[in-house]
Amino acid sequence: MKIFHAADLEPQGIYREFLRVPSMSLGMYKHTAGTDVPQAPHREDEVYHVISGRGAIDIDGTDYAVASGSIVFVPAGVPHHFHSVTEDLSVLVVFAPAEGTR
Repeated sequence: MKIFHAADLEPQGIYREFLRVPSMSLGMYKHTAGTDVPQAPHREDEVYHVISGRGAIDIDGTDYAVASGSIVFVPAGVPHHFHSVTEDLSVLVVFAPAEGTR
């Protein structure tokens, strides 16, 4: 068992993984205002929880607004990326199974 506090998980760059077990991995993304974040589809299912900030996410060609409290599910293999970040985004991501294990 581990307990984490989001305020202690600030990435040094854009991403910081902080938990990895075979069934999932967790990390924090930080996207600064004005950024468009290119991403390649992952082989794992993903859940994003926006801790703070505001922007949009394109999922398979459809844009969705996201802000503090938004929770987004993206199935494995589906193209997606954050963009139009108007307030710095702090985002918790859960990969299942652990990123890179599929």
